[in-house]
Amino acid sequence: MSLKPPGTNPAAHTNFEEILSEAASPRITAMEKNHIYQYSLLNALMDGVSETGISVSKFQEKGNQGLGTFSRMDGELLFLDGTVYKLRAGGDISVASPDEQIPYGVCTNFVPDDTKQVTLADKSSIEQELERFKPHATNLFLSYRITGRFTHIKARTVRGQEYKGQPLSELKDNQFVKDYENIDATIIGFRSPKSWQGFAVAGQHLHFISEDHKAGGHILELSSDGEVSMTVAVSSSIHIDLPTSDEFNDAELTLDDAGIKRAEG
Repeated sequence: MSLKPPGTNPAAHTNFEEILSEAASPRITAMEKNHIYQYSLLNALMDGVSETGISVSKFQEKGNQGLGTFSRMDGELLFLDGTVYKLRAGGDISVASPDEQIPYGVCTNFVPDDTKQVTLADKSSIEQELERFKPHATNLFLSYRITGRFTHIKARTVRGQEYKGQPLSELKDNQFVKDYENIDATIIGFRSPKSWQGFAVAGQHLHFISEDHKAGGHILELSSDGEVSMTVAVSSSIHIDLPTSDEFNDAELTLDDAGIKRAEG
């Protein structure tokens, strides 16, 4: 868009000033389809950096599905069809308030490239199916959604930090874990390249919410006897916003590969 100086018309002058103002302070807009938006780094979460973050309302403007956590790691985040859900320990599921803070989150404007019916013997079957979907996307990001009836889902929800700066690796020993049988659910997931460990969760990272919105969490195990619907998109573009807080800049952000694998299952 080209900007032309206005004439003497006062209304034109006002409009030109508004255009310049918008150009200087662009509105937050949704990413292009299947581009990935991420706030902060997984390494920061591992170091306990979770006091503040991006607001739920701003996060929602970046896409339509995703996952993450909330301030002080109080629960799991699931972003589905434009709504952000807060999945807390004990099975408390609620719609997150617009001003709640997300210290770590990833989302995408999901437009699937492909859809198939699949049977998942276990969690590792997801990787096998993704390889069949997209065999030439090993070093690219994949976002996906799985819906249907699952024979078994084992999931966890973090209970939140007991003190400021408590590392995520410590929270593994204080989390709510539950097994669900024969449950209708939607799973939101991302597969990140192995080389991105620490920036994100390398490999699979997936959260679920039940059809009745009474259960949810970070998936540790799953299986389906019958077929479930799996939709997938390849993502070759990612935008990362880093926190500017002292908390973030004082963190060491050292890669703890073993700790990530223990914490994320």
